[in-house]
Amino acid sequence: MKKEPVSDRRKFILDMARGIGIATLGGFVWSAYLDEATASQLTLRPPGALKEDDFLKTCIKCGLCVEACPYDTLLLAKPGDKKPLGTPYFVPRDVPCYMCPDIPCVPVCPTGALDKEIVTTDGKLDINIADMGVAVIDDQSCIAFWGIQCDACYRACPILGEAITVEYSKNERTGKHAFLKPIVHADKCTGCGMCEQACVTEKAAIFILPREVALGRAGDYYIKGWDKDDEKRLENAKEIKTTTEISKQKAQDKLNGDFLEDIY
Repeated sequence: MKKEPVSDRRKFILDMARGIGIATLGGFVWSAYLDEATASQLTLRPPGALKEDDFLKTCIKCGLCVEACPYDTLLLAKPGDKKPLGTPYFVPRDVPCYMCPDIPCVPVCPTGALDKEIVTTDGKLDINIADMGVAVIDDQSCIAFWGIQCDACYRACPILGEAITVEYSKNERTGKHAFLKPIVHADKCTGCGMCEQACVTEKAAIFILPREVALGRAGDYYIKGWDKDDEKRLENAKEIKTTTEISKQKAQDKLNGDFLEDIY
């Protein structure tokens, strides 16, 4: 039987349907891409990872670091994880980094996305200088701040007494008990997440965030005068005007402008 030619109207409708389908698919793909890109700033990377932008450019998504991890800590991002696809990450509440002394996930990286130099001291790998993130405490949810004795995060920390310490203070509400409040020291914390996993609250009151997200930045305008290393930042400091100084300058310029208009 001879096939009837497709009418112009029908062809138009079919073409439109195909176009809408492709556009819809493209929209889903683009939406997924945006989700992954937006979420990447909160993604926790393995030890020795480059800064996120450089890491994403350098990582070839081979998965060798994931295979090398003896604790199944590392995962490869898949569709729906809201992370850059194929890249390694970990979720501390599920499985933290157990701070392997030989850091097996790093040497196997073929591109340097996980850089041995970042976790090396005096020519030897040193997991204690890793920077996977930093622990942050929600003192509204942490039961130690309520007055309930708990040091789970302190005891779980592999750098005991350095990355997390316990601060004792009187409980004025009862008058006879003491608070044992955990304090995170960002300069020592590696972001391994053992504290987050150990937290006894329903949703962890201590959690790991990338350092760039968790911490503020004083900038070059403020210097610790008692810290010789911090004073070195003065060499690169730039003159900065405060908001108050800028507002005063604008007001002065306006007044001078009005004055000149009155004269002329």
